[in-house]
Amino acid sequence: MKSFNSGQYEQQFEYKSFAPSFINRQFEISDPEILLLLSEADRLLGELNAYGTLIPDVDTFIHMHVAKESTTSSMIEGTKTEINEALRDKKDIGPEQIDDWLEVQCYTKAMSASINSLHKLPLSIRLLKDTHKILLSNTRGKNKQPGELRSSQNWIGGSTPRDAFFVPPHHLKLDSLLSDLEKFWHNKEIAIPHLIKAAISHYQFETIHPFLDGNGRIGRLLITLYLVSEGLLHRPVLYLSDFFHRNRSSYYDSLTMVRKQNDLTQWMKFFLTGIIESCKSGRRSFEEIVKLRAKCEKKISTLGKRSPKGLELLHYLFEHPTVDYKAVQKCLEFSHPAANTMIQEFVKLNILKEITGEKKNRLFEFSDYLNIFKK
Repeated sequence: MKSFNSGQYEQQFEYKSFAPSFINRQFEISDPEILLLLSEADRLLGELNAYGTLIPDVDTFIHMHVAKESTTSSMIEGTKTEINEALRDKKDIGPEQIDDWLEVQCYTKAMSASINSLHKLPLSIRLLKDTHKILLSNTRGKNKQPGELRSSQNWIGGSTPRDAFFVPPHHLKLDSLLSDLEKFWHNKEIAIPHLIKAAISHYQFETIHPFLDGNGRIGRLLITLYLVSEGLLHRPVLYLSDFFHRNRSSYYDSLTMVRKQNDLTQWMKFFLTGIIESCKSGRRSFEEIVKLRAKCEKKISTLGKRSPKGLELLHYLFEHPTVDYKAVQKCLEFSHPAANTMIQEFVKLNILKEITGEKKNRLFEFSDYLNIFKK
């Protein structure tokens, strides 16, 4: 790590852009603190992966993890949609919130599509471009070349490249840099732990900044995609955006220190700490979900002959925690009065809570479940 050279600044017409060094090479790790963090991160990642394999109906809960990641990763970019809002139907979103809501929906679709694509495509720039196309479609970024590498200069901070905080490489360098990054992912001749590879990949992608918009979200998703593609995760149960969001200044500072001081060590420590904390948080969430499900099933068993339909609704709520009468009616194939009765029973059992305070167009929330993801 000490011999790492992050790159150099290159003079353009009226500004300097940063040209990162190629990374498809061996990296030697000797720092004891990194080695200890790496050992702990590997252990906890294995435990989290086991939870994702052993819990029944885990895909239902993963839907919520994806929604949480979509919301938090988008928050880093400035959107203000909370997870409970992200899970509502479009008709229940106010006009002042619709743009933020749409961005989160597109990110959720992009995440799901990209992970499904790994069954038929290797992790590649092509896959990231396909993901980017979904991410920016029908959102405020729809005019920012969705699915295409940028063909002009972009920058971070400031009004022009001349006063920007950071200027990524010139667009003519993208092909060679991204080709090198792709080779790094698949190079079996270099002996680098996968979590270290994921950390270096995220740094390099964010530094290249290959798209006009959406680089942060795609770069954070890349971490999960890499771990799934290499078999460290059987399902996408690890997401780092919450850690990055809570430690935003340190996140940006650590990336900047690599470029300015060639300090890859600090970034590694920050990244591995994020893996450790996120694994612990993910495991805690799964444990709380299992306890909540058992608690709710016990309550529903008191409903007598309505219990089977009650359990059916509970299963639906774990994927759609905010419902109205029509949703329950459709889910259970009930009449409106029967759906109303079931909702009122769930309110009495403290499973659902009415959240609008209105007499019409009422919404009911599985608050105990949503609160697990709000922590």
